[in-house]
Amino acid sequence: MTDALKRLSEEGVAIWLDDLSRKRITSGNLAELIEQQHVVGVTTNPSIFQKAISQGDGYDQQVSDLAARKVTVEEAIRMITTADVRDAADILRPVFDATGGQDGRVSIEVDPRLAHHTKATVAEAKQLAWLVDRPNTLIKIPATKAGLPAITEVIGNGISVNVTLIFSLERYREVMEAYLAGLEKAQAKGLDLSLIHSVASFFVSRVDTEIDKRLDALGTDEAKAARGKAGVANARLAYQAYEEVFAGARWDALEKAGANKQRALWASTGVKDPAYRDTMYVVDLVAPNTVNTMPEATLFATEDHGEVTGNTVAGTYEQARAELDAVEKLGISYDDVVQLLEDEGVEKFEASWNDLLKSTEAELQRLAPSEG
Repeated sequence: MTDALKRLSEEGVAIWLDDLSRKRITSGNLAELIEQQHVVGVTTNPSIFQKAISQGDGYDQQVSDLAARKVTVEEAIRMITTADVRDAADILRPVFDATGGQDGRVSIEVDPRLAHHTKATVAEAKQLAWLVDRPNTLIKIPATKAGLPAITEVIGNGISVNVTLIFSLERYREVMEAYLAGLEKAQAKGLDLSLIHSVASFFVSRVDTEIDKRLDALGTDEAKAARGKAGVANARLAYQAYEEVFAGARWDALEKAGANKQRALWASTGVKDPAYRDTMYVVDLVAPNTVNTMPEATLFATEDHGEVTGNTVAGTYEQARAELDAVEKLGISYDDVVQLLEDEGVEKFEASWNDLLKSTEAELQRLAPSEG
């Protein structure tokens, strides 16, 4: 074992686990990861909950109780998922307190079917914050066009947000703008800005997966040489944008009022192509004041053989721009790729949500008590 996770933390990268289940909570596994693997946060999404609920019997008692009350399947899902998030938040509360609210966070996502509806997203975010009722929760809102004004509104109400499904540099800048506008709204209402936190989840591996597929279709030597570079390059340029936005007069005024920077969070950091190093989306994206949310396999791979050598983002912007330009010159449209990924991201979460509805409905029927 290396001290890679410790070194990663010391470089300013907060290690969050991209997974949650009742078994992780009740077995003491989550507490163990916090204590031994430097995990300081948890992210969830519909796919994670669908997998958790469909495996094992950890939810049987709660589902049986919900079935006895004849709740709708939607209400059952909300009761199940918010219970897990609440319990995980309680386990992480000491981290939250020790870091002044920056870490020790657990994210829960709004219903993905609302991704293109601003008002419904805002209403759902408020409801989730009320249901979980923990200060160390982040409400996940997708960075769709309809999501942007919702982010501003929710931040403006003093609710901390994890903005998810960000693929493009342009959309990322819009997300940061939405956050700043939300802080200004909160300030106008007299809210304490120091209590509002946010992360912007910038997806990494999916960019390589889609661009590599197009490069492979070209099959030229230039295309082969460009494989596996776009995801990291895109994320590094996102960090450059972060450095630019969280500087200057507008940010200075908010910071003086107690505001926190919206940290860049590297998401989708599990490597999909076995030809690549399984830690590349961790060790190639080391920069201060960032978050890396990892699947368990990536977490342990980094602990076992990750080479953390310091900041691997500073000084890379020119090279990163050249790597994205090289892909564009081969006829692969960056704008087309990132729009496709955003659309697919929403569709995948919707599909997972629908699977979650079906499997929960089946569990409610299976565990429904006999009448009497």
